[in-house]
Amino acid sequence: MAQLARHVLPDPQWRRRRLALALVLGGLVAAAGGARAQTAASPPAPYRPGLGDLMTMTVQPRHIKLGLAGRQANWPYASYELHELEEAFERAARAWPEWRKVPVAGMIDSLTKPPIADLAQAIKAADAAGFTAAYGRLTAACNACHQAADRGVIVIRVPDAGGFPDQDFAPAKP
Repeated sequence: MAQLARHVLPDPQWRRRRLALALVLGGLVAAAGGARAQTAASPPAPYRPGLGDLMTMTVQPRHIKLGLAGRQANWPYASYELHELEEAFERAARAWPEWRKVPVAGMIDSLTKPPIADLAQAIKAADAAGFTAAYGRLTAACNACHQAADRGVIVIRVPDAGGFPDQDFAPAKP
C-alpha cells in the first residue's frame, strides 16, 4: 500500500515545486511580452547609408565599369552601365536631396544630365571618340559637384585600370 501511495499521491514537495514552476513560467511569459511590447513601441531606425557611402558603393563602381566598357568598345555593356549609373545617381539624390545645405539632387541632375545624354548618343553610335569626350565631361561634372559641396579632396578620374579583376570588359564573342 505504501508503494501505491507513492505513485498515486503527490509527494509533500509537490505544491512548492508547482508554485515555483508557475512563478518561473509566469516570469518568462511576462519578460517575453515586455520585450515584444518594447520592440513594437520603438522599432530600430532603418539603415540610411551616408551620401559618401552611396557614392562609393553604387556610383563610383558604375562610373569605373562604364569607362572600362567604353575603352573596350563594348557598347551593349556600356549602355547597361550607363543606365545603372543613372539609377545610382537617382537613388543617391532621393536618399540625400540635400546634404549640409548643399542641394545634392539639383546638382546631380544639372551637372550629370548633359554628359549622360552625350554618352548615350556616343554609345548608340558606337563612337569611341565621342564616348571618350563625353566620359571626360561626366568625370569633370563629378569633380565640379565635389568642389561645390566643399569636398574637393574627392577627385574622380578616368580609370586607367580595372578594379574588377574577375570581369572581362571586352565585347562578348558571338
